[in-house]
Amino acid sequence: MVRQAHHEGIWRREGLKVPSRQRPRSRLWLNDGSCVRLRPLHRNHVWSFDFVQAQTHDGRSLRILTLIDEHSRACLALKVARRINSLGVIEALAEAMCLHGIPENIRCDNGPEMIAKALRKWVAKTGSQIQYITPGSPWENGYCESFNGKLRDECLRQEIFYSLKEAQIVIGLWQTTYN
Repeated sequence: MVRQAHHEGIWRREGLKVPSRQRPRSRLWLNDGSCVRLRPLHRNHVWSFDFVQAQTHDGRSLRILTLIDEHSRACLALKVARRINSLGVIEALAEAMCLHGIPENIRCDNGPEMIAKALRKWVAKTGSQIQYITPGSPWENGYCESFNGKLRDECLRQEIFYSLKEAQIVIGLWQTTYN
């Protein structure tokens, strides 16, 4: 407190505007059921997935499913395809569960209705809970968004992919380096 007052005195003497005191913000993880407040406490507590768009040299689209463990920040899956439907999402999750165990929670946006419906049904059978983020609120999936930014900056913007196969290999190698 004394140091704060000292700094404020210097700021005033120099004719600078003294910033008003900010009230401490409440923490984001008070478990009130909202998924933004679900803080990852240990490995396999919260996984989150999202999609990233890219393209091959010929302008054809690539869709990349990114799956991370929010606690360890490890990338559990990077599925690269032209299109990814509900079966593709379920396959990626099932493969990751075989390798890493079953997570308690899976965070994602609600996505297209058909994917959401099939996914809900399948995930319920695994014992995991789906935590949906509010549409248009990417900050609720911050760990995944941060990972996606790294993927874009360190890989997708650095490479030109001439085929789907090349994209799968190069992005797979980047995943290994990232982890």
